[in-house]
Amino acid sequence: MIVETERLTIAPLTVDDATLIYPFFSDAEVMSGLDQEPIEDPDEVAVRVAAQVEEMAAGDAGYWAIRRAADGAFIGFCEMFEIDRRRDSAEIRFAIAREGWGQGFGLEALNALLGQAAADGLKTITARVHVGDTAAERLLAKLGFRPDGYMKGAVHRDGERRDRRVYGLRL
Repeated sequence: MIVETERLTIAPLTVDDATLIYPFFSDAEVMSGLDQEPIEDPDEVAVRVAAQVEEMAAGDAGYWAIRRAADGAFIGFCEMFEIDRRRDSAEIRFAIAREGWGQGFGLEALNALLGQAAADGLKTITARVHVGDTAAERLLAKLGFRPDGYMKGAVHRDGERRDRRVYGLRL
C-alpha cells in the first residue's frame, strides 16, 4: 500500500531502504525518543530492515519509508507493530530526519497512515513516548491521541532509566 499526501509519498520499506535508514539509527539525537541505543553497524541495520520486510510479508506489522513527493528524498520512517486483529489495535512510532523537524512532515505522514489504519479496520492505536519528548507529545495531541498510561523506568537508555507515557487513539 502506497499512501500519497500533498507533500509526501509513504511506501512500504524495502531491503534497499536500509542504507537510507542507517543515518537515522546511528544518530543519537534522532534515536533519543525511541527505545533503543543508536546502531553503529550498517550491516546490523540491514539485518533489521530485512526482518521488518519479512514481518510485513507475514502481515504482522507495517513499516513505511516517508519521502518528499517533490524530490523523492527519504525523510523518515513509520512503524505499525503489535498488530492485534482480535482487538483491532496496533502501536505506532516514527522518526523524521533532523532537516524535516518542525515542518509538519510527521503530522502529515501519521495522519495519512492513521486514515489507512482505520480503513483497514483497526480501531485503537497506541503510541509510547519518552517523558520529556514534548515535540512528539504535541504531535500526538494534534492527531487526537490522549494520555492513557505512565510507565515508570520502562526504558534503559544512556545508563539511566527513563519514564514513558502511553497515548491512545480511538479511530
